[in-house]
Amino acid sequence: MLNTVYKEAIRNREKILSVIRGPKFEQIVGIARQNWIEYCPKKQDSTLCGIDSSFNSTKFQGMELWVVTAVGMQSNGLLIDSLHRQGLGRIGLDISKMASEMEVDICKKAIEVSDTVMMDGSLYSQFMTRQTGLTPEIVRIMTRKNNVIFIAKTSNTNVQFKDLGSQAGDIFYYNHAVKSPGFSRIFVDSEFGRDKKISSIYARLSDSTPLIKIELFGDNHTEDEVKIMLDKLAKTSVGGYPYALKLAHNNCKISSGDLAKLVSLYGISNEIGSREVLE
Repeated sequence: MLNTVYKEAIRNREKILSVIRGPKFEQIVGIARQNWIEYCPKKQDSTLCGIDSSFNSTKFQGMELWVVTAVGMQSNGLLIDSLHRQGLGRIGLDISKMASEMEVDICKKAIEVSDTVMMDGSLYSQFMTRQTGLTPEIVRIMTRKNNVIFIAKTSNTNVQFKDLGSQAGDIFYYNHAVKSPGFSRIFVDSEFGRDKKISSIYARLSDSTPLIKIELFGDNHTEDEVKIMLDKLAKTSVGGYPYALKLAHNNCKISSGDLAKLVSLYGISNEIGSREVLE
């Protein structure tokens, strides 16, 4: 069966790729290139904190074993805070929301002891329906010292070029437009209302490294402010990505292997019919 799939992919390769490389592709890439501001960050000392969370679960016999972790770490390895919860119960608990709540709790502490607090992921997801109850708290924290930003290595956001008929996310076109360090012009999105505007840029901290997406709350940000922010991020970045965020990710990640160990510790693997949780 797979051989048939592969053969069809070879036959239809150009047709499939035409979805993203359609007649508007070169035009959009050209506009993305015009939007790009070349800037080589000047590495500046700063106290940066990265915050990330992780969650995983496994189901058996109508039950669910789950675990959620969140960590805040500075670039020098200092642990700001770590939180975790785990449990066994009925299927359906929203553990992703629980992870967001933990990130917000850690952020409250981090803003007091860090120059810049970097939240892994997107502010868009925090404003989505499933996070509605958290939105006021997030806004209060972000506006307390105005030192919270969201950083993502990948992005599905498709808002800058949608009027031109773009099919892929905005980051796709910027990746094809430029390889030099710098950032895109500030784009302000008011999708969630005038009081919850999101300003975003795509940035590259050094030559030929992956793009990152940076989101800030509000619409009163300037290009000079962005340059200062990139100067701070560049000092401790590894491969174009802030080291504090990498540390936070590595210290909170819950892998399937970790979950399997937890299953064993609880003795669930000895339950009749539960063998599938380890496979």
